[in-house]
Amino acid sequence: MSEDQSVGGSEDQRKAARCILKPTRESKMEIRSNLKNMKFVYAVLCLFSSAAFAQEQPITLRVGTLLDGKGGVQHNTAIVVQNGKIREIDPAAGSGYDLRNVTVLPGLIDTHVHIAWHFGPDGRYQPRDDSQVTALGYALENAYVTLMAGFTTVQSVGSPIDGDARNAINRGVLPGPRILTALRPLNDARLTPEQIHEYVRKVAADGADLIKVFASKSMRDGGGRTLSKEQIVAACGEATARGLRSLVHVYDAETIRDVSEAGCTTVEHGTLINDEVLRLLAERGTYFDPTVGLVTENYLANRARYLGIGNYTEEGFASMQKNLPVGLDMFKRALAIKNLKIVYGTDAVAGAHGRNIEGLVYRVEQGREDTRSAILSATSLAAESLNLGDKIGAIAPGMEADIIAVDGDPLKDITALRRVVFVMKGGRIYKGSANGVKPR
Repeated sequence: MSEDQSVGGSEDQRKAARCILKPTRESKMEIRSNLKNMKFVYAVLCLFSSAAFAQEQPITLRVGTLLDGKGGVQHNTAIVVQNGKIREIDPAAGSGYDLRNVTVLPGLIDTHVHIAWHFGPDGRYQPRDDSQVTALGYALENAYVTLMAGFTTVQSVGSPIDGDARNAINRGVLPGPRILTALRPLNDARLTPEQIHEYVRKVAADGADLIKVFASKSMRDGGGRTLSKEQIVAACGEATARGLRSLVHVYDAETIRDVSEAGCTTVEHGTLINDEVLRLLAERGTYFDPTVGLVTENYLANRARYLGIGNYTEEGFASMQKNLPVGLDMFKRALAIKNLKIVYGTDAVAGAHGRNIEGLVYRVEQGREDTRSAILSATSLAAESLNLGDKIGAIAPGMEADIIAVDGDPLKDITALRRVVFVMKGGRIYKGSANGVKPR
């Protein structure tokens, strides 16, 4: 039996064995070289181990006023963060970031955005880009300004590029909110129920976090029904079977009734809903996202940037202007319905990213929503609607460390939420050196 045969294995393994069994000048040099390489690798591993160890060190936030996202308020305490989560809330914790002169609360959640929508180089709305790279760049820009505005989680329901933005942010290098996406909305009313089942299965397989369904036209086109009850049942039923939530764009009362009875998760918009169907939503536990305020006002403020593109016509803008008071009346009636789960979504499009809080300000100032309820709708209740109530939307031990601070008291003045001075997402600080928010 030869030496090579006795060693066995691959050619590379046999060469390595010969270096040990019968060292030559060349093999000795190779061994020394390998030892040097091993020392280098060891040093690198030590460096990364040290970095990992450093990342595991706790971060303490000294807090003057804490809104926990569940309705509770604490004063003069401290939040200890470790490994991306809230380890404890303990007033006896040591020194850390000084947040004693601001109000601390959970990272905000917007349950309805279009993170990819943007204005092009000419300042006009650009529904399509020349390349996916350009589209992703705009989406990541929008994500950044949204995070800096205190929104650590958004649900984006309008474009396949949302998935690329989600994945890029999840890699942990680029700053942005946690993104949940529907990838491709279901908006083809010609599909049969069986075809809808197949469509939902395909979107789920492609990595969607939820299913978005258009059951109505845009309000610019009158908001009329587009899907039958059978089609709605097929869409939401298949989503449930795939373990996904379903979010339905819908305006009129009867279609909303069908949406709720079909077991869909969330009704979006609902401008033409009546009180009877609002009570049905409350009874069935269907979430309601009225999207009042920001989206329409943003369109009207940016009229010149949209006019002439798609259904952004003179008639469409006249319809939006006309429906502003209709939407506000609907929202006020919804507030009066006991146990109705009203979440916070803006339908943020081009021109609205980074200004997501304006819808909540509108709801409080124009709709007369209680500030505490408004904040809950954008924190713990929104998280619950996303099936993430055990992870985000509240400040408590074991939750993800999504924490923001604002200048002022939003319980007394909701506009304080415009003045975000500190942003932490998943235990990482993205904003916090300004306005005296510094480590101590």
